[in-house]
This record gives sequence, structure tokens and C-alpha cells, in this order.
Amino acid sequence: MTQPIQPFIINDYESILTKLSALKKQFEHVHLNDLFAQDNQRFEKFSVILEQIVLDFSKHRIDQNVLNALIHFAETQNLENWIKRLFSEEQINYTEQRAAMHWALRLPENDPLHAQLSNQVHAQLQRMFALVEKIHAGQCRGATGEVIQDVVNIGVGGSDLGPLMVSQALSDFKQATSKSLNVHFVSTIDGSQLSELLHKLRPETTLFIISSKSFGTIDTLSNAQTARLWLEKAFGQHSQMLKHHFVGVSTKPEKMTEWGIAEENQFLLWDWVGGRYSLWSCIGLPIALTIGVEGFKQLLAGAHTIDQHFQTAPLNQNIPVLMGLLGVWNNNFLDIQTHAVLPYDGRLKYFASYLQQLEMESNGKSIQRNGEKVTLDTCPIVWGEVGPNAQHAFYQLLHQGTQAVSCDFIAPVQRYNTNQFTYAENAEALVEQHHLALSNCLAQSRLLAFGNQALDQDELENLARYKQYSGNQPSTTILLQELNPYSLGMLIAMYEHKVFVQSVLWNINPFDQWGVEKGKEIANQLLPILNGDVQDISSLDASTQGLIQILLGKTHG
Repeated sequence: MTQPIQPFIINDYESILTKLSALKKQFEHVHLNDLFAQDNQRFEKFSVILEQIVLDFSKHRIDQNVLNALIHFAETQNLENWIKRLFSEEQINYTEQRAAMHWALRLPENDPLHAQLSNQVHAQLQRMFALVEKIHAGQCRGATGEVIQDVVNIGVGGSDLGPLMVSQALSDFKQATSKSLNVHFVSTIDGSQLSELLHKLRPETTLFIISSKSFGTIDTLSNAQTARLWLEKAFGQHSQMLKHHFVGVSTKPEKMTEWGIAEENQFLLWDWVGGRYSLWSCIGLPIALTIGVEGFKQLLAGAHTIDQHFQTAPLNQNIPVLMGLLGVWNNNFLDIQTHAVLPYDGRLKYFASYLQQLEMESNGKSIQRNGEKVTLDTCPIVWGEVGPNAQHAFYQLLHQGTQAVSCDFIAPVQRYNTNQFTYAENAEALVEQHHLALSNCLAQSRLLAFGNQALDQDELENLARYKQYSGNQPSTTILLQELNPYSLGMLIAMYEHKVFVQSVLWNINPFDQWGVEKGKEIANQLLPILNGDVQDISSLDASTQGLIQILLGKTHG
């Protein structure tokens, strides 16, 4: 099982790395202050506008020579051909013999180029939309005939993070028909999250969504079983209870049936959808319940716009390509090993967590497609927080610490002054608060980039060293005209394709996650020991043996 030999020429690869290494030496001590002083057209040259999105990458430590070399690197790695291979049915996830066709989930209905795929996807979406409208109309009822008022999504990883992030981000777009509907998310394996929630809900009016691509994830099935027992305590054991209170989303209809989910309540995925890329599918049912059918269609449309842009825009104007190239430059040539995501909008509070999975699970690899060890460091550590909170937590380190960090600042241009919202006396105050958030967003990226030069120069003359700032921390600023379903779809797809670009440059497979799988296997081996079914632990390491003894109460900690 091997991936076809890479279509780049080794000499070209070595030559471009040599050139980038030389540029690294040149730029190690170049300050952003100097780069901006040398070119007053820098913003125009190093920014891209696409519909509702602005990408400003002028605060990166690059010039046109660096950008040209990075694009040459992408060409050497045959990036354009890899993009074509992504948007095909080829099994580019070669370790699992699967395609990676999350882009197909946002194809328009009756897409002429992919008619069969489009029909397949939209058949499931239409079934999901019918359920959403039924629930919004108050026509979905529990076993006793009462209207469903609470929906609990039980999932983990991509079956939780994506729907949770988008539902929170688009909370302002909650449909009038769903105002009385409450959507909840449960993912923790210890049961505390679900237990606390069940105390607040009524069995008669609660619907559970069991989301699991494999329908074998022990975390999810454990929580699902707890929910089932809670309902059985109220209604007893019968198929009508399961039919009225459980919906399943999976690639495994036979497993859903075996668990007890009625066929009409089963929504299907495909093996070619990775879990962390699945929010566009019926895994997104909680999103559709939150923002409505039309809102979900707009989310898909925004992502499809980026899919088209990614395939057709020249590399030097291609947003995901530029994002990927900048990350590689920072990580591999400027030795910046950590990347912070800093949204200046509270609705995006789960966005950094979502990107942690998307980026680190995808590109946290050390073996190339040819089976050899990677020659360049791969994915940096991705982390972050909503900007105003972060300012009072870790910005001290960003501004005056010893670590080099790259950052993404994300903010909507408009909020509170759109036609969607009707505010009374506090409308003007809310607009002013949004301007306060925007001013902080711009100020922080400015100070990170320019350091002391961003300060009042009269103040600087007598400023103690501990109050001074070095600057030169690179950042991207992403502006959305407004945070809405369409622009959020664009934003998420930008990062999805950025991840793919970087995987091509590093020559790794971004679509498997064997590091995740093995940890779960080992946990399944240890569970019988903690349950008392297995006594012999002599084959385990001394640390694990000692910890198990304490957990079983056989020794004191």
C-alpha cells in the first residue's frame, strides 16, 4: 500500500529549499517597521479581497521575493495538480483507501459536473431539512405526544466541535421558528456534562441526536446509553420510545438499527467524509435546527464559493494558498512553532478549539507519503481565545515574552447595525462596543508588529525598558463584512483548504488520524482492568501499574 511517487523533481525541491533558507538568513533580523517604511503600497500588495472576506497579510515578515519563492515551492510540490486530485474521487487518503470529498457536501443541487455525487448528498440533506422543518413547526412529538422542545447532540470530536462552534457563532441568526427550541451539546466521557443537563430536561420533550461516523466511539455510545436509561426510567422499554426520542447520524446504518434507532430516523454519511470535515453533512443537524434550512444552505454556499476560488484563483491571489504558504514560512523558516487564533467577536469563542482539531489532527504527522521521515517540521501548536479575554490572559507573553508567535486576528466589520436586529435604546451603545472591540483588534496587531514604533514617540523617550515592546510578531487580519452563515462558511473552508495546502508542501496525508485511533485502542484494553474483569497487570509499565493500584483503592496515593 503505497502512494504514487511524488511528481516533483528532487533537484528543484532542494534548490527551492536552499533559496528559502537563504531568504531566512536575510529576514531573521529584518523588522516589520523596515518593511513598511520601504513600501507605502504594502497593504495593497499583500492583501486579497473576496466577496465578504478581506485577508490582510501585510504584517508578515515577507517581501515580494519571499512570496515568489514560496509560490515556487508550491509549484515544485505540484500544488495545482494536488488541488485537482482533491476535487476528484481519487483515494488521496491513501492509508485508509478513501477519497477526501468534503467539498462534495456543499455542491449545489443538480451540479452539472458532479451530478451523481450532488444527488446523493442532497437526498440526505433534504431528509434532514424535512426533520428540521417538522421540529420547527412543533410537529415532532415525544412518546407521550408532547412537542419536542429540547434537542441534545451527543458526539465527540468532529461530531461535536463543528456543530457546537457554528451554532454558537451564528446564535444571532436563530430562526423565529426555532426560538422556543433549545439545542444542547454533550461530549465529555465522564458523564458529568450529560448528568447535569438531564436534571434540567423533561423526558417527554427531549430528542437526542447520536452523531458518530463509525457508531462505535465508546465516548458517544456511553453517553447515548445513559440517555436511553433516563428515558426508559420515564417510559419503560419499548420501540416507540426509541422512535420518538432518538435520531442517528453515521456511516453505519446497520449499527444504528442494532442500537434501536428507527430507519426513518437514520441520516447517512459516507466514508469519504472525515469527521473533522463533516459539519456540512447531516452531522450539522444541530446547526440547521439553530439557524434554519435557509441559513444552513447559505453556510454551504459560502464554503462552495471558497471551493471554487481555491480551484481557479492564481496562486498569488488564492486565499487558502497564501494562508498555507505564510504558515510554512513562519514555521519552517522563521522558526515560529506556535500559532494563536484571536477572534474579536464573542460568538466565535469555540473557533480556536475547532481549528485545533482541524489543523493539528490533520497535519500533526511526521511520516511523508513515501514512507520517509519528514524533512521539515509540520503543524505548529494551534491555540487561541476570544481577543478581549486573551488580552487579559496571554497577550503579556505575546508582547513582551521570549516566544515567537504568529497570530490570526478575525473580526466582523459590521455588527448590531444590520437589518436583522431590532434594538431599542441600547442600539447606539452596542455599536460603540463593537467599535471598541475593533479598535482593540487593530491596536493589538499593530503593537505586535511595530513594537515601540506604535507608541507615542514623546512618551518613548523616557520609557523604562520593562515598558517597551520589541514587536516584529507576524499576524494576519481577516475581516468579514458581517458574521453570517455565508461568511462563516467561507471562513471555515478557507482554513480547511489552508490545511490541505500545507499537507502538500510537507508531503503528508492530512486525512487520517492514526495517533487518535491507537490511544482509544489502549483505553479499551485498560477498561476491563478498572472494571475488575481483568486482574493481571504485570505486562504494564510500572507507572501505569502504580496508578491503577491507586485508582482501585489497593494502595494509598
